[in-house]
Amino acid sequence: MNLRHSLVLASLAFAGLCSAHAQNAGPKIDFPAASPTAVIKQRAGLTDFEITYARPSAKGRAIFGGLVPYGEVWRTGANFATKISFNTPVKFEGKEIAAGTYELFTIPGRDEWTVILHKDKGEWGAYAYDAKDDVARVTVKPVALSQAVETFTIGFDALRDESATLTIAWDKTLVPVKLGFDVVGPVVQQIEAAMASDSPQKPYFPAAIFYLDHNLDLNKALSWVDTAIQANPDAFYFYYHKARILAKLGNKTEAIATARKSIEVAGKMGGAVKDEYVRLNEALIASLK
Repeated sequence: MNLRHSLVLASLAFAGLCSAHAQNAGPKIDFPAASPTAVIKQRAGLTDFEITYARPSAKGRAIFGGLVPYGEVWRTGANFATKISFNTPVKFEGKEIAAGTYELFTIPGRDEWTVILHKDKGEWGAYAYDAKDDVARVTVKPVALSQAVETFTIGFDALRDESATLTIAWDKTLVPVKLGFDVVGPVVQQIEAAMASDSPQKPYFPAAIFYLDHNLDLNKALSWVDTAIQANPDAFYFYYHKARILAKLGNKTEAIATARKSIEVAGKMGGAVKDEYVRLNEALIASLK
């Protein structure tokens, strides 16, 4: 029996002992967890992420290079190995990963971290970690923080339709992991199906905005927003986004005229709505002069 297996057995034995003791110790006491469990759910683009992990606090201890040694596989938290799941394929620092649930291990380093997606084995700690079950390994550069993070934190930042950043932060270190996912393919397929259907309710306006924001067929986007305006001539925000499309097509004169039309129609609303769309349209007009 090697050291790793011995440690696993010892951990399981300890957990079993604690459980048995709790069952035989009379009234149940709800003790606070030293490293409380957290569950994060985040939608990015069309992908639903979920992370389950335990959150230790620094409590005055030296963390990386101390409590968490450099160069060794870490569970990336406390207690059970951290788990991450996503329901669509994801690019993990550029590597294609199938939808599913994985364990998230890391190997901290002074100048470089290895971040590992590992088959979900339901492991306690990293004692039974086996590299043969790795699904992906990537290396990333840690970022030094000016303000210390007291409690270990995993989260998401820089959310975009087709990308996000997974962040691992503790003490004065932040590790950013780039994520990517396909949005254009699935959404365009849905738009095309909707436009080809017999339904009288077609998504002309949101489809136009999607094409605008993702640099797709702008002439098609212009046609769709015109159809939306015909059905909703008082929708001042439709005119604003039509002006954006025209500006991107290089038609500055018509873009400015359409932005002014948006201001005119918004004026009928009055109040904060009018003020907002006056600002938006004036900024657009100024950018085109």
